[in-house]
Parts: sequence; structure tokens; C-alpha cells
Amino acid sequence: MIGPSSLLAFISAAVVVIMAPGPDTIYALTQSIKSGRIAGLVAGFGTATGVIVHTTAAVLGLSALLQTSALAYNIVKYVGVIYLMYLGIQMFRNDEEFELETALANEDRSLFEAYKKAVIVNVSNPKVAVFVLAFFPQFIPEGVNTTVNMSILGILYATLSLAYLTGVALFATRVRHILLGSRLKRRLIQYASGSVLLGFGAKLVLEKRPTQ
Repeated sequence: MIGPSSLLAFISAAVVVIMAPGPDTIYALTQSIKSGRIAGLVAGFGTATGVIVHTTAAVLGLSALLQTSALAYNIVKYVGVIYLMYLGIQMFRNDEEFELETALANEDRSLFEAYKKAVIVNVSNPKVAVFVLAFFPQFIPEGVNTTVNMSILGILYATLSLAYLTGVALFATRVRHILLGSRLKRRLIQYASGSVLLGFGAKLVLEKRPTQ
């Protein structure tokens, strides 16, 4: 079993990685501003679910395929690129969703969509899969059950991700009236969110498969 010192080191390193801005954070933030606190929290659960999926894939050896196969890595990568681009374009097109009255009316609605899209954003990012495969084993001592301990770290990482995104959602909810208080602010938030998602999609295009 993983010792307390290794768990503390894992948590410290994981928190740094989780707090780095990425598509998951931007999506949860946007959902919180656009559709309310619960939608942001649900998006956080979607990201946590994606982490569990990646952990399961690592345990089953699927993540190793992404690390060793350029074709498999590129297929997943371009699925992620297309989906991020799609979400970014949708941000530009859906003007009414960033109206304050519409946002308040939509609060607590379309929760399944928020959850589903958050899962897809996370799962379709091959960098997360390779990260889990390369990062988690560093904290697992020799001579222990790798499957069990990988699962423990996956659950812990998912919990930390959810905790952070919950904070993001609660903060965004508190300031959403300010952010959506004028037409100019609404458009700035809308276009900034869309541009960031498109930027992450473009960045993913340029990412190369990590080598062993």
C-alpha cells in the first residue's frame, strides 16, 4: 500500500497539475457563468468521471497503446481537437445563452449535457491518458498491487479535480451577475470563452506524442 509520505507527495504534485488552466477548467467556468452553480458542479463531476475513465484505461493497458502507437494517439487527439473546436464555435453562436435573464432561467437545466460534454472534453484528451500512465506509477512502491494502488490514486486525483472545479464553479456563480451585468461584458465573456476553447484545440493539434 502507498505510504503517507508518497500520498502527500502525490497530492502536492497533483494539485499543481490540476490548478494549471486547461479545457476542463474553462468548460466548468463557462458552464457556471452561463447556466449556474449546479451546471458548473455537474461539469466538475464530468471531469472527475473522465479521470476515472483514464485511470481504468491505464490499468487495462489502453493508455500504454496511446503512448506507443502514433496512430491511436492521433485518432484520440483529433477527436479532442474537433470537439474543442465545436464547443468554441458554439460559444460564438449562442448569443442568448449569455443573456442574464436566459442564464437565470436555464439554471439547473441541461445538466446531462453539461456532464456529458465535460466527460468528452477530458476523455478525448490523450495527454491526460499518457499523464496518468506516466505520473501515477511514480508514487507506487515496488512489491504492491499496482492495479489497486493505481485505482486509489485515480480516485484521489478525481476527488482533487472535483474539489478544485467546485471552487471554480462557486466563485464563478458569485460573480456571474457582475460578469453578465452589461451587454459588453456578456459579449467579452462569450467571445473570450469561445476563443480559449478554440485556442486549446489549436494547441492540441501541435502537441506531439510523448516518447518513452
